[in-house]
Amino acid sequence: MARVLIPFTEGVEEIELVAVIDLLRRADVEVCAASLDGNPVVGRSNITIEPNAALVDVMADDWDMVVLPGGLPNAFLLRDDANVKAVVDRLHAERKSIAAICAAPMALAAYGITEGKRVTSYPTCQQEMEEFQPSSVYVDEGVVEDDFLITSRGPGTAIEFSLRLIAKLYGKEKSEEIRKSIVA
Repeated sequence: MARVLIPFTEGVEEIELVAVIDLLRRADVEVCAASLDGNPVVGRSNITIEPNAALVDVMADDWDMVVLPGGLPNAFLLRDDANVKAVVDRLHAERKSIAAICAAPMALAAYGITEGKRVTSYPTCQQEMEEFQPSSVYVDEGVVEDDFLITSRGPGTAIEFSLRLIAKLYGKEKSEEIRKSIVA
């Protein structure tokens, strides 16, 4: 069974977090939604989300993928958190999958993970993405996959992003099975 870690905090874009968790779990992926401190988090639309764990308690576990949801200030707080960076850096070194949606790809650019890669993000984040990592190639597409890296534009692309994550973990056939089951 594939295992995915999703760190999140204050201001997370709820649809991006919940769509990813829901669709990955439909595909029988073990998902751990970890808030930075283990406490419930209030998202951008004032929805309180209960985490599965504190990031510090699960960050050293064996993960197949890490996914950073967007929303503000969530994306900035993830970018600036040493534990999130440590997890992303470790999975990068292990050649595991790394994904981010909306404003969160800025964290990956700040970490240097997007160097030389095709990427996307929420449209207003393009300039900051390019400033953090000038060698990345910014693409105006809903979901962009380049090697180990998957990035996406925002709330409206959350389902397609989630289905791409499933394809990365289990193949296109499983992704299509989930797509049909949710009538997407």
